[in-house]
Amino acid sequence: MQKVRLVLGSGGARGMAHIGVIEELEEFGFQVVEVVGCSMGAVVGGIYCAGYLSDYKRWLIKLSRMDVFRLLDFTLSAQGFVKGERVFKSIEEFIGDHQIENFKIPFTAVASDITHKKEVHYNSGSLFKALRSSIAIPTVFTPVRDGKSQLVDGGVLNPLPLNLVNKVPGEWVVAVNLNADMPYKPSLTQVDEHKERAAYLKMFDSILAVLPKFETSKEDAVVSLGLFDLLNKSYELTQDRLTDLMIDVHKPDLVVNISRDACGVFEFYRANEIIEEGRKAFHRAYEQHRTNDVIQD
Repeated sequence: MQKVRLVLGSGGARGMAHIGVIEELEEFGFQVVEVVGCSMGAVVGGIYCAGYLSDYKRWLIKLSRMDVFRLLDFTLSAQGFVKGERVFKSIEEFIGDHQIENFKIPFTAVASDITHKKEVHYNSGSLFKALRSSIAIPTVFTPVRDGKSQLVDGGVLNPLPLNLVNKVPGEWVVAVNLNADMPYKPSLTQVDEHKERAAYLKMFDSILAVLPKFETSKEDAVVSLGLFDLLNKSYELTQDRLTDLMIDVHKPDLVVNISRDACGVFEFYRANEIIEEGRKAFHRAYEQHRTNDVIQD
């Protein structure tokens, strides 16, 4: 049985693809011996190590558009427009909180301490405290206060934390990148589903409308991005470059790529589709790995 050190990256609702990857790893007979996760990678990885991935998957699959919208506890805070407490409270009701150090599979969640300008690695203590800190996307989720520190999404500093796995000779490191620059082609049945997304996304317009806006000069009028979009696209670009760097430097044995265009940050109602995309992406990566081995032999 091939042992695997699993690194799960950040990417909002695209993180549901991690579930499909984990299920396929187990189906293929791999043994996961460590999980390191960032943002949604931390959520899926932590719940998996706690032994509740199937329960979490069933909960996700039942979510409708309105369910997702109701789980977002909006706030007018200047630091973010979602508190993030309601969704974790809902998950905790059927999972319960757990101490990370008690897991049979070692687990680490990555957050960023913007006060002290450093990474924070949660490998002990409350699971939900670690997860809430790790998913605090700047300008979206309000930061988590921990003493004198303010904690935000681990993706700010390390969106694919390959440097944190304790690799042992003979074991594989499998990385799941949720921000791959590649096209996403939905199935024919999904095309009709995607046409309905506009109505769902419009629900956020009234929320985003209250975010600060700044005057622009005529010379700047060509720039159509608002403050929120500008900040988030800048954040995504930084994540992309950091992810590419981590893969290039640490060279995992297998990289499972999920297209950045697969779904939006809050589209958790598309669980079945995105989980299936995780399965397909694993198969693509695994078959490519086997092909490369044959060519080298």
